[in-house]
Amino acid sequence: QVQLVESGGGLVQPGGSLRLSCAASGFTFSRYAMSWYRQAPGKEREPVAVITRDGSSTNYADSVKGRFTISRENAQNTVYLQMNSLKPEDTAVYYCYADSYGLGAKTYWGQGTQVTVSS
Repeated sequence: QVQLVESGGGLVQPGGSLRLSCAASGFTFSRYAMSWYRQAPGKEREPVAVITRDGSSTNYADSVKGRFTISRENAQNTVYLQMNSLKPEDTAVYYCYADSYGLGAKTYWGQGTQVTVSS
């Protein structure tokens, strides 16, 4: 059974930090690129960051560049999102996403974790 379980969300003041984790099971984690998406109330889900299968390359949305860092530990089947200098506009549900890419690609979503940035 495939599972992506996010954790680490919560309420934080502007300028604060949070670290999200996504624990994967039920598939070969190292064969999947991993991403974080987010969805704010009334808005479409948007990509935040992506990391390649081996962790050698990352990419970020312009809105989070220089503030967020995606990383992964293949031995632990876990992907992380370190979020610094948080802003109220970062408030959203954050989702973990796995994509095997290529022919016959498989994709999986986590259930999401709420991040609220407010004073």
